[in-house]
Amino acid sequence: MFDQLAINSNTYHGYSLEDAVKGASEAGFTKIEIAAVRDHTSHVSPRMSAEELSKVKTMLTNYDMTCIGISGHTNVMTEEGIDHLLENIDLTVDFDCKYIVTGTGDSHGDTDVIDDLSVLAKRLEPVLEKCEKLDKILVIETHGNNFGTGKSLMKLAQTLNDRVKINYDPGNVIMYGNELPYEDLEASVEYVEFVHLKDKLGAYNEWNFPAIGEGEMDFPKLFQTLEQANYKGPISVEIEFTPSGPKDLKEVNQAVKKSFDYLSVLLI
Repeated sequence: MFDQLAINSNTYHGYSLEDAVKGASEAGFTKIEIAAVRDHTSHVSPRMSAEELSKVKTMLTNYDMTCIGISGHTNVMTEEGIDHLLENIDLTVDFDCKYIVTGTGDSHGDTDVIDDLSVLAKRLEPVLEKCEKLDKILVIETHGNNFGTGKSLMKLAQTLNDRVKINYDPGNVIMYGNELPYEDLEASVEYVEFVHLKDKLGAYNEWNFPAIGEGEMDFPKLFQTLEQANYKGPISVEIEFTPSGPKDLKEVNQAVKKSFDYLSVLLI
């Protein structure tokens, strides 16, 4: 699974996309999931000009980096969120990648309550139609107030169609699902087609996501489940630190390098 590794550019929240590409490349990564999250980490945007997008693609080529997905999180419970997500799907065409990633509520401070899955399914209809037309996969992240576990997202995916899969984030399952991810991943792995690989420290509800290998996550156990399921999708490393964030770019690069080195040994 080593060749499935990527870096989520949200790891470089507050820094430029070139900072992310350069730092990840120097650490050893060759694949990247690019964040296009408006008002948070917007490393690319569907509102960029053709010239601006071309410069980004040239930069990726110069660093031998391939885009494997667009992190296009929006609140799909709002009309504006659906519109933003539809625009972000266009970026998967621009960067020739298969996956568009989202949650279902606000990226932070999600308070939406979804009691009826059919309401969400109805909202997602234009998104799924566009994914079908463009041959893209919508992967919904274990995240937020309603879908903090793989099992809950599996129920949603089962009400939709094959264009919808799970983006499994084990750190978020602890943070938002209030449970350890091991049995949950086993129960839902059939629907997992994208992984945000996060470590976790501290109490379940504590925002503390250090470099991979420096937390309390049992990664060998997670990878055993993925391997047994013949998982072939991206494994996108995401480091979100603590609420105070990293002190500087050097700290981010060091955490990215530590994560790559740890996974290089684990996934031999």
